[in-house]
Amino acid sequence: MEQRKIQTKDLRGPALYFSLPILAWALYDAANTIFSSNINTIFFPLYLKEVIGSNEVQDQIASTLISYSNALASFLLVLFSPLFGVLMDRTGRKKKYIIIFTIITVISTVLMGVFGGITFQDSIIGIPMSLFIVILLFVFAKFTYHSSLVFYDAMISDLGTKEQLPLISGFGVAVGYMGTLIGLLVYIFVGDDNFHQSFIPTGLLFLLLSLPLFFIIKDTPKQTAEKQSFLSGYKEIYETFKQAKSYRNIFTFMIAYFFLNDAVATTIAMMAVYAQAIVGFSTGKFIVLYLVSTLSSIIGSFIFGYIAKRIGAYQSIRIVGYLLVAALIIATAAWNELMFWIAGSMFGIALGSMWVTSRTYIVEITPEEKRGQFFGLFAFSGKVSSIVGPLLYGSITLIFADLGDTASRMALGSLIILTIIGLIVHGKVQSDK
Repeated sequence: MEQRKIQTKDLRGPALYFSLPILAWALYDAANTIFSSNINTIFFPLYLKEVIGSNEVQDQIASTLISYSNALASFLLVLFSPLFGVLMDRTGRKKKYIIIFTIITVISTVLMGVFGGITFQDSIIGIPMSLFIVILLFVFAKFTYHSSLVFYDAMISDLGTKEQLPLISGFGVAVGYMGTLIGLLVYIFVGDDNFHQSFIPTGLLFLLLSLPLFFIIKDTPKQTAEKQSFLSGYKEIYETFKQAKSYRNIFTFMIAYFFLNDAVATTIAMMAVYAQAIVGFSTGKFIVLYLVSTLSSIIGSFIFGYIAKRIGAYQSIRIVGYLLVAALIIATAAWNELMFWIAGSMFGIALGSMWVTSRTYIVEITPEEKRGQFFGLFAFSGKVSSIVGPLLYGSITLIFADLGDTASRMALGSLIILTIIGLIVHGKVQSDK
């Protein structure tokens, strides 16, 4: 680990960004963003809407299925993500587990495409079997995809000095969103229907851009005196929670991140269906909107990397939170396409910048000897929120489905409240310093 830091500590500007370890690390951000955009945000929701939705009420049912499948994947992450952090601290290995989880995600995504093109006569709990299998594969793929990110995000602390980390983080997120642009090329071959055809090429692109990290970055395993079971990690997590008073700022930020990430993760999952149902975007027009949002994320990621370096990650997160509130208000009230274009661009900036600033802030406030564990706990916080947000959104659209589009506006509006709560809690972090 120290050897890699020494290799980059004297690098500046383009030389820093294009050193092989950092470039390989950033390209994996591009790889996993292809999955996030193509599967989580665009084509899986559109696939469900294509199979289920044909009127306003059924659109809300499709929204509920999307929300609940996201919540189930997040529930699995809640169970295991804290243990992943303990595993990192015990073994020192990150790349090994990134490779394992990436390959499982790729296989699951490819199988989504296979079963999405098959029609079975049978059904399970009233859902056509092929659709049921695709949903299960999505849940599993999303679980393993996010599991890989626990190890990937923690890897940033191995790549440079404390002063370099905001710039490296911003570069990684910006390159990641360029992965979105690559992933959206799939739309050229899919068009406005048969959205399951996007799943197989998405999985293959994910694998292709992951290869540099697989081959270039090296693990630095730790020597452990005795072998311990994986599940014994819960005992270490319990001990860390018992020390909450000693890490008060960290745990306060974890609560704030819970609410902020709740709004971000739920908006990502519901963006495509919301844009079509509320504003009447066609698939092609939504793809263009998503491209604009992605370009905004790229610009925002670079800018906030420098802002975080200048004013600190703490203040940067507050600015991003205010921007997120404004974007959600405009999207909830949107009565024409222009308002949604504005909201989408603002959300794009907030999305990329939230990941740049929060990832940097975690490194700033956590002790190095427990960093893997705290990254696991922050993933835990984020994934608990990824249960609550989609469940809240999906329950509102289910309960008020008879109201049609108004149900979706109510559901998105609930995320404004969650973001404001997150900002209030985040304000308590500074007061403890």
